[in-house]
Amino acid sequence: MILSLRKQFNSLFTDDKHALLLKKLDAACGTRVDFRVSETPCFFPRELLDSMEQAGSDLIHQILSNKDYLKKSGQMIPEPFRVGRQDAHPLFVSVDFGLVRDGHGNIVPKLIELQGFPTLYGYQVLLCDLYKDVHGLSDELTSFLGGLNKESYVQVMREAIAGAHEQSNVILMELDPFKQKTLPDFNASEKMFGVTIVNIRDVLRDGRSLYYVKNGRRVPIHRIYNRVIADELMRSNIQLPFDFRDDVDAEWAGHPNWFFHISKFSIPFLHHDVVPKTVFLSEMNGVPDNLEQWVLKPLFSFAGVGVKVGPTREEIISIPEERRHEYVLQEKVEYGDVIDSPFGGTKAEVRIMYVWDKELRAVNNLVRMGRGKMMGVDHNRNMMWVGGSAGLYIP
Repeated sequence: MILSLRKQFNSLFTDDKHALLLKKLDAACGTRVDFRVSETPCFFPRELLDSMEQAGSDLIHQILSNKDYLKKSGQMIPEPFRVGRQDAHPLFVSVDFGLVRDGHGNIVPKLIELQGFPTLYGYQVLLCDLYKDVHGLSDELTSFLGGLNKESYVQVMREAIAGAHEQSNVILMELDPFKQKTLPDFNASEKMFGVTIVNIRDVLRDGRSLYYVKNGRRVPIHRIYNRVIADELMRSNIQLPFDFRDDVDAEWAGHPNWFFHISKFSIPFLHHDVVPKTVFLSEMNGVPDNLEQWVLKPLFSFAGVGVKVGPTREEIISIPEERRHEYVLQEKVEYGDVIDSPFGGTKAEVRIMYVWDKELRAVNNLVRMGRGKMMGVDHNRNMMWVGGSAGLYIP
C-alpha cells in the first residue's frame, strides 16, 4: 500500500528469489517451514499500523478494566487449566485485524480476534530479515513496533521469556514440539530468547520442583514459556506427568489462564469502532436469515479449527443447546483487495504482537495474505502470492 515500494518489488520479483528465500528460511529455522510463505512482504503506511496498534491496546485495556468480564471469563476456564497465582495482566497478547475498505475507499482495520497467548515472536524476525536480504530491500524498512530495532526487540523478548534465569532452566513447553508446524518459531526462540524446547510429556514433578532429563541428568525448571494450546491438549487425552494446577516452584512466562480471559469470548463484551457485531450463539433468538453474512466460531479453538464462514442453518441447529455458550456468531468482515499481486488483488490480515513488561507495548507484526474463503495458510493452498508474510514500514 506504499505504492512506490509495491510497484518496485513486483517489477523486480523472480521465482528464483523466492526459492532462495525459502531455502535460506529453512536453514535459519533449522527445519523445513511447512506452512506457505508469501512471495512478498506487505508495505504499510505507518499511520495504518499505528491505528491498529492503538486499537489493539484500547481493546486489551478495556478487557482488563472490566472486573465483571474477568469474573465471567474465569468461569469459562476448564477445571484442568484453572491455574493459581495468576498475573495481574497477560505477558503476551495478539490482536488480529482484517483490512477492509470503508465507504470512501479508505483502508481501515476490523477486529477478527484476539488472544492472550504467545505467537511467532521468533520466526517473524528471521522472515523479515530474509525478505530484506534476498530482495535487496532498504535497511530503513522494519516490522518492529514501539520504536524497537532488532537488538532492543530481542532484549525485550529475552527479559519477558527468560528473565534472569539460565537458558537450561527456562523451557519452551509444548505438546510434541518437534512435530508441530510452529517448530520454526520454537527453534528461532531457542536461539534468540534464551529458552530450551521441552515436550510437556517429558516434564516431571518431584515435590514442589519440576524438571526434565537431559543426558541422563535432571535439569530444574524455573520458568515456563507456555506454548501448549489447551484445546489440543484436551483433544489428545494424554495423561500428563504433572498437573497445571500443581503449586510448584516454577514461574509462568505467559500464565495459562490468559488464553481463556483474552479470546473470542471477549469480543461480545467489547465496544469500539473496529469491532464487528458479535453475539454468543446461546443468546441469539432463532437463526439469522442472512447466514452468508456471519461467521460461526468456537470460543477456544486455535488456527481456525472449527470456524465456519457462512454456516448453514443445519450446522447451527446441530450444536447442542448445552454447548451453544461455547460459540459466537460474528458479522462477516469483508476483506478488501488491498495488496496488488500478479494474480490480482489480495486480502490481508494483520496481527499486532504485544508484550507487557513494565507496560503494554506493541513489538512486532505478522501478516496473513489470502484470496480464499478464510485467511489461514491452510485455507489458501495451491495459490501464489498468499500465505504468511510481514508488514514492513518506514519509521
